[in-house]
Amino acid sequence: MPYIASEHTHPSSDELRARIPGWGADLDPADRPSVPRERSDLASGAHWVIPEQQPELRRRERSVEHGMLPPVFGTAQPLHGISGLIRGAAYKRFSEAQTAHWLLLILGDRVDVIGSRARSTVRGRPDNPIRETGVLSEIGRHPIGSRFGRGRADVKHSWLDPVIVLGPVSVLALVLVARRRR
Repeated sequence: MPYIASEHTHPSSDELRARIPGWGADLDPADRPSVPRERSDLASGAHWVIPEQQPELRRRERSVEHGMLPPVFGTAQPLHGISGLIRGAAYKRFSEAQTAHWLLLILGDRVDVIGSRARSTVRGRPDNPIRETGVLSEIGRHPIGSRFGRGRADVKHSWLDPVIVLGPVSVLALVLVARRRR
């Protein structure tokens, strides 16, 4: 059934308290643990002045829910390349509450990883997935026994790890071998 704003009625506090156990437990200020912090009559000397708006020299990602950027924001990793276009589309078109927003951010991240692996390979220093994943360090530390019967969450997807890690590398290796044979 779709949500229709005009048909929506708010139940009273008494109805909610009767229906939901514990509802409204913090309505009485005497029962609220944060009340001393909420008092405005205490002279603590604390003050807050909103800082001057930082200039936006490059295009920044900003969610559609927010009207403006915060006064100060990070600029260490600006959007760049195809991954930047994908991430920008996620922020321009979709709310943070939508799955498409997060899927596009993940896709942008994967595109960035593939691009950085390709750049490192072209520069003559390809990634070493065997050493970087720590697979060799598990050989002497009970690799099978430590995975089963201990409630580890990563056991469910451990079969997929080699495909994710070695997949892009193996595709790149096949492309390079095919070029050499030509």
